[in-house]
Amino acid sequence: MDRYCLAIAFTLAALGSTGFAADDESTKYLLRYSLTGGQKLSYEVTHVAKTKTRLKGDEEISQVHTVSQRHWAVTHVDGDEMTFDHVVDSVEMTQQQGDKEEIRWSSGSGEEPPRVFSKVAEQIGKTLATVTINPRGQETDRQDNGGSKASLGMGSLSLALPDEPIAIGDSWAIPREIKTRTEDGLVKPIKIRELYTLEKVKSGVATLSVRSEPLTPIEEQSVRAQVVQQLSNGTIKFDLDAGHMISKELNWDETVVGFQGPNSMMEYRARMTEQLIDSVVRTARRP
Repeated sequence: MDRYCLAIAFTLAALGSTGFAADDESTKYLLRYSLTGGQKLSYEVTHVAKTKTRLKGDEEISQVHTVSQRHWAVTHVDGDEMTFDHVVDSVEMTQQQGDKEEIRWSSGSGEEPPRVFSKVAEQIGKTLATVTINPRGQETDRQDNGGSKASLGMGSLSLALPDEPIAIGDSWAIPREIKTRTEDGLVKPIKIRELYTLEKVKSGVATLSVRSEPLTPIEEQSVRAQVVQQLSNGTIKFDLDAGHMISKELNWDETVVGFQGPNSMMEYRARMTEQLIDSVVRTARRP
């Protein structure tokens, strides 16, 4: 159930720039958050995942399809610090495990949620977290409510931005740690880094690629199976002038052999997209 909740609680911070110039490789861009009091950023998040496991000759396929609406409500801005509430407004969920009957639920239906979706249902319309960040996306204060610490890749709600302006082709890395459990029941932290690269800037929109790179050697396949769902590989687009995210797409395509014995296997295929609702198509501008 945890991985289904991850898709609901997941969100990513907005980036921005303090200025816009020529769209070429010689220009450097200062990526910074730029939120204003009373601002509301609404996104639609779609998460589709298929997990196939094989244990002792038996094979099972589980699938989940989630579409949720969520928003950031900026409560106030105090100097360089910006505070926002993170809220999930609605969700439509579909889940099927093996040969069991498919389970569906929509928060807008007025129907009682199935037990497997009950924790998600409790979060609808509530403030999951109140977060204060600085222009670089570093959290200076955070108040979490139930379930709001979950994430699906990317680590946290906000993204720590590079210190200096960067040019097209430049990269920066953000360290992160994933806690796993070994077969002996011990907690094993896995250090990874999220490597971001500024791929291009066109018409005031920056395109970033992101790739997760484990830094801790992973020898146990049971540990690897826990890590793969928390790695991020994809593309993010940002409005440089407005200072917030426009869209995001993350993809997973992983196979782990021997995670529970020599004849076991797990395949994980997933995609998550996030799109700013009512976003305006940008046209090229020059200062």
